[in-house]
Parts: sequence; C-alpha cells; structure tokens
Amino acid sequence: MAWEAIFTLVLLVLVLGTLVLTRIAADLVLMTSLVILVVTGILTPASALAGFANPGVITIATLYVVAAGLKETGAVQWIARRLLGHPKSAAGAQARLIAPTGILSAFMNNTAVVAMFIPAVQDWGQRLGISPSKLLLPLSYATILGGTCTLIGTSTNLVVDGLLQSRLDINLGLFELAWVGLPLLVVGGTFLVLFANRLLPDRGGLSEELEEVREYGVEVEVLSPGPLVGLTVAQAGLRALKYGYLTEIDRQGRLITAVEPDLMLQAGDRLYFVGAPECASELRRIQGLKPANGSVHKLDMANHQRCLVEVVLGPEFTSLGQTVRDSKFRTRFNAAILSISREGKRVPGKLGDIRFRMGDTLLLEASQEFAQQYRFRRDFLLVSALNNSTPPDFSRAPMALGILLALGVASASGLLSILEAAFIAAGAMIATGCITASRARRSVDLPVLVVIASSFALGTAMSETGAANWVAGSLLSFGPLTPWVALALVYLLTAVFTEVITNNAAAVLMFPIALAVSEQMGVSVLPFAIAVMFAASASFMTPLGYQTNLMVFGPGRYQFTDYLKIGAPLSLLVGVTAVVLIPLVWSF
Repeated sequence: MAWEAIFTLVLLVLVLGTLVLTRIAADLVLMTSLVILVVTGILTPASALAGFANPGVITIATLYVVAAGLKETGAVQWIARRLLGHPKSAAGAQARLIAPTGILSAFMNNTAVVAMFIPAVQDWGQRLGISPSKLLLPLSYATILGGTCTLIGTSTNLVVDGLLQSRLDINLGLFELAWVGLPLLVVGGTFLVLFANRLLPDRGGLSEELEEVREYGVEVEVLSPGPLVGLTVAQAGLRALKYGYLTEIDRQGRLITAVEPDLMLQAGDRLYFVGAPECASELRRIQGLKPANGSVHKLDMANHQRCLVEVVLGPEFTSLGQTVRDSKFRTRFNAAILSISREGKRVPGKLGDIRFRMGDTLLLEASQEFAQQYRFRRDFLLVSALNNSTPPDFSRAPMALGILLALGVASASGLLSILEAAFIAAGAMIATGCITASRARRSVDLPVLVVIASSFALGTAMSETGAANWVAGSLLSFGPLTPWVALALVYLLTAVFTEVITNNAAAVLMFPIALAVSEQMGVSVLPFAIAVMFAASASFMTPLGYQTNLMVFGPGRYQFTDYLKIGAPLSLLVGVTAVVLIPLVWSF
C-alpha cells in the first residue's frame, strides 16, 4: 500500500476512536479530518469539499424546511389525534403507534417525526395508563423502519443516492426502496407488537412536581365548532397533561368542580387548569382550544410571531397596586397576561381584578422580540421566553400536508427529481405561510449537514488512495465467498459502524468499500449500495447510532441494556430479512 492509503486508514481509525471514546462534537471531528486530508495533499480542495455540493446533502437541507413547515402547522398532532385512538392494551397501543409513525417517517425527516410525537405519545400513554417506556422506543424504531421505505425517508438514503449519482450516474426512484423497506416495516413492526411489551421496562415518565415549580392558573375555552365538542375530557387528552391538571369547568355560569374523565365537553366550556408555566404551551398545541382571555386575540401580531414569556415585576413597575384591568398592560407592552403566580403559587380570583405586587411572576403571550426588547427595562427584574412555545397554526395543517403529498407525487411520477421537488415544496411552505423565512433558516440543522458533507472527504480519500480496495480485499480473503455472503459481510460491517458512529458517516465510509467489493467480485454494485443504505439505518442496539434513539432515551428513562435487550433480536431479524430480499430485487 502507498503511504497515502496507510495514512487514510490510520486517520479513519482515529476519527472512529474519537467519535466513540470522547464527547467532541462529530462535526468538529470530521471537519478536522477534512482539513488534514487537504493539508497533507491527499485530496485537492475541490475533492475534499465536493460533499457540500452533493445533491443528497442539498436535498436533506431543503427537506428540513419542509419538515419544519409540518411542525409549525401542527400537522403531526393533527394526524396523531385522528389515528392513535383509544386502544385497550399496550400491544394495541404499540400497533396503533407503529403504523402511522412508520408511514409518516417515509415522507419526512425521522428526527422531526419523533420530536413532534414524543409529547403526544407521553400524553397519550398517560391517558391510557401505559408507561412511556413501553411506547417511546417502539416510536423511534418505527420511524427508523419507516424511513427505509422511500428515498426521502431518511437522510442516509439520500446520502447514498447522492454518491451513486456522483460516482456512477445511477438515480434511484422515490419508491424503489419500498420493495425491501415495506417488508422490513411489517416484519419489524410485528416483532415490536408481539415482544416489545415483554422486553421493555415499565419505568414511567419523568414529570415535574407541580409544587416545586411556579404554579399558574390557565383558562381556555372550547371552540365552536371544533374537534373537541362531543368528546369526553379523557378522549380530548385533557385528563392527564404533563405540566398541569384540570380543576374545574365553567359551563354557562355553572361551575363543575369535580371533573370526571367521562364528562362530555360542550361548545363554549371554559376550562381552568393549574400547573407549571409549560402547561399553557401544552394546551396551545391541542386543536380545538383557545385562550379564554379575550385580550390575547387583540394582540397586534401574527400567530407565528407569538411565544410565551415569563416576567417578574420589579419595584419600578409603574402599575404596582393597580388591577390588571386598570393597568392597560396589553396596550402598553403589546402582551396579554395569561396568569399570575405569587410566591410560587397561583393567585386566585378573576384575572382582571388581581392587583399587581412587586415580585409577581406573570405568564404572558407576547411577540418573540419581547424578551430582547424588555430584558433591560426597569419594569421587570427578569424576562425569560419559554422554548418552543409558539402555538401551531392548525388552519394551515391541511395545506402543509397537501404540499408534502404534491412533493411525493411529483418525484414518484418522474415529473421532477427529488431535489427539484424538495426545492419547490420548501418554497411553497414559505409562500403559503406554513413557515416564515426566518424560521425556515433556523430549521436547517447545520451541524448534521457538516457531518455528512465532511465525511464525504474521508470516503473519497479511501477510494482515491486504494484504502477501500485493501479493506475489500481483506474481507474477501476469508476464502471463496459467494456474492450473497459478501453482501452479508458488507451489511454486518455497516451495521457495526452505525452503532458506534453516526448513521450518515457510516454510510459514506462504507460506500467505497462496498463499491470495491462489487468490483473485485465482478458483480453489480447496486445490491451492495442498497445494503449499505439499509444497514446504516438499522441502528437498534444503542442510543448513540441513530439520533431518534437518543431523543427517547431521557423521556423514556431507558438504560443502555434496554436497547440491547430489544434491539439485538430486532437487528438480527431486520438484517436477515434485508440480506435475503435485496438480491431478489437488485440482482448481482
């Protein structure tokens, strides 16, 4: 081997070791390796930076905007409310969860699906009396399996497709992977329904003790007409919120204080909740409710510009001693008071009649610029905005889903390439108001894109220096191997890589090895490239290999052994199914 190949392999080992054994950010590690390859002359700057112009990477960046549009409109909550239902058992709940999330993740970013479903699944589990630990890991696994069904289902597929386009001028169709992806979703989903309840722990979820946080009272009204009219309190998801609880209902002047879970909601009911500040944000994500405080609707700002803010009144607040009504607070600050907390407890009584005192904590609905504008004003001792508290614009959810459907039809029919369809869909999300341009910019996950694009440099170096050929020769040196056995080895090695480093990096690093194996055996590269796609996505045994696994780690109170217990048999089942089916669809 030439020194360049040896150097590249040593660098690869160092990169893998750093990613596994340290907490240094993956984007920093891989960008450093890119710089080293350029400085040592192994790669030219153009070759090293080619990953940043790869169609797959650009498509991933564009689809972040599409996913953000679905999130901003509450489209996933809109779907979840209609599909999850009220199953009677844990296995039934897992079946109702796996099907819609698996299908949805085939058309949008897995991370976005899991991020939006985690709070919905936690609330759903509480209503059903099922521990979140029984549901959240199946949620992650279902999105991983669903993502393998289409070319846009996971960033890994787009990365490998980009490599096939740039290296071999091969373009895969949007639904071409479904020949293997759908059987994997069915086989893996069936395994989860049959065995997840037995293999997963029953630990309950992490919930804050309301007495240990600032306590507020939040009043909302049931919209008429609306999706909650005619549902019971339990069916509407209001019985066991994460951050608050329903204390009473005002129904046309009659107060219902002992609220039963089977009480039917009526149009115009005013519901009173007590809880942490996040309770208000939680209620805003439920379609069919609106703040009962009329001043909220008089704010001079669009829905997407609003967020929840907490402020603490200082000694120089000019309305101390005045009532909320007399202070003209909304007019002065362009912010509506939702609730007031005093000494950590909610202040009882009608909101407009409460008199301000120094140290009161106010929960406001205000503009996103409010915190910056009033942070250093003497009226308030402290100003802090609550994260992710912008209310979804449910009225645009059908529009966002329509754009997603149009993206799928345009790319599947061959009318547009996936990159072109993604560009148009992202633009349509902004043009129709599903997401603003500023939020679209913030939705792009730059560190993830840097990891993917910079890992291309290592993959290119392995190809150009001959390191990939050496690794391929080592794999084939075990003896006379059939293409099927070689395919299994490539799948196994990719699966091991993806459990210890990121799935996209594993795919980029394994692609040149898979290409070299196919060339040395004199067979088609397609089955080997497809195996890399599926194996890089099939991360079930650790929380580190796939981002969605890590996202549910805390909320589900999981331990590393939980992933191994259910993930090992699932990985074996998925791997065997994939290796058997791939050559039947893409022949050697």
